[in-house]
Amino acid sequence: MAYATTNPYTGEVLRTFPDATDAEVAQAIEGAHKTFLSWRETSFAERAKVMQKAADLLRKDAEAYASILTTEMGKLLSEAKAEVELSAEIFEYYVANAERLLAPEALPVARAAEGKALLVHEPLGVLLCIEPWNFPYYQIARIIAPQLSAGNTMLLKHASNVPQSAAAFETLMKEAGLPDGAFKNLYATRSQIELILNDPRVHGVALTGSEGAGSIIASQAGKALKKSTMELGGADAFVVLADADMQKTVDWAVFGRHWNGGQVCVSSKRMIIVDEVYDAFLDRYREGVAGLVAGDPFDPKTTLAPLSSQGAADEIRDKIRQAVSLGAEAQEIGPSVPNQGAFVQPTILTEVGEDNPARYWEFFGPVSMVFRAKDEDDAVRIANDSPFGLGGSVFTSNPAHGAEVAKKISTGMVFVNHPTMVKADLPFGGVRRSGYGRELLGLGIKEFVNHKLIDVVDIDAPF
Repeated sequence: MAYATTNPYTGEVLRTFPDATDAEVAQAIEGAHKTFLSWRETSFAERAKVMQKAADLLRKDAEAYASILTTEMGKLLSEAKAEVELSAEIFEYYVANAERLLAPEALPVARAAEGKALLVHEPLGVLLCIEPWNFPYYQIARIIAPQLSAGNTMLLKHASNVPQSAAAFETLMKEAGLPDGAFKNLYATRSQIELILNDPRVHGVALTGSEGAGSIIASQAGKALKKSTMELGGADAFVVLADADMQKTVDWAVFGRHWNGGQVCVSSKRMIIVDEVYDAFLDRYREGVAGLVAGDPFDPKTTLAPLSSQGAADEIRDKIRQAVSLGAEAQEIGPSVPNQGAFVQPTILTEVGEDNPARYWEFFGPVSMVFRAKDEDDAVRIANDSPFGLGGSVFTSNPAHGAEVAKKISTGMVFVNHPTMVKADLPFGGVRRSGYGRELLGLGIKEFVNHKLIDVVDIDAPF
């Protein structure tokens, strides 16, 4: 079976799920379309009641929801609980703001006597979301909360290793009072994704995932003339200037690279340190990484989670070997990780030259690339020397100057004195090979609506 729950810490296959049949996919599309015809007419206030109930239920059963995440993809239980809370906060953001964000907008007209122009924002219809395994709830919430609030209906194709997380969210929305058909989880196959996108009742697709998956889905959506948004990979720069508070900066660097087992598109993957403080940073960073405790993700003493699967662990080890064969230096850090579980020894890569292709890879695990920059300008140059453009950060004791440096970094998000973060009230998205489109806030809710002009013109207006 393609869809299966395999505990990354024990390696035990706990449950398998059959692929959806073509008939089930067709039924889901039909159900989503029929429900859309009524859901689009439902008031913002009524939709908000469903979103608030979903938030309330997540908080009420936070421990149970979090346990599913830890069991399926191995994240620390504390991180899983934080993800449940973040998902609830996203629902509540749209409870409070959806109607305001989609309110009709009066447009100025050059000649007032000719009439009144209004821009209205109307839902498109059925949408497909394709989501990854690293944040199984948050990734769903950040697309369905705005789009259901806007009046669209949703089909979900989740990652094959988090089927119970996907099912839990479908059950959550039913319990919250969402009409049948408005949000349907499908254990779909790759061929069925194209079938869904080619259906005229489906109007768009939002994907969070790898470059490879994004390229395929964007191509299929484009061929079908469907709107798409792509949230893809990242290799976020963590720029350290000479005046940074070194210990606090190092603490954030250790966290920014290793939270969620290092499996975050916006984790701090490239440490770029100006020459003046490079050695001091690297010494303290080694110490900080060495202090991480790998173990059972349900154990509160554990601070480094296993990777999501043995396959993921094998892949990251292979990429380290390739980077070294191409000229990089690798240093394994800290006590040996357990033999049990999909762990990878935390590793620091240095001397990753500009002629080394690994310089431009995304390492999705506890692997840090550390670069020495000659000065601030060189640090910015290295930060921008990437095919990705998702997030990044600048550390300095002068926040105003940090903001000026942030303006020079070509990404969708830059933070000063904090690793790239995810919050319910901040937009998310990148440029270049990190994808296109934005999620959350008004930017997210307006990605899949029809921005329709209604212009009431005086019949006697001049030609």
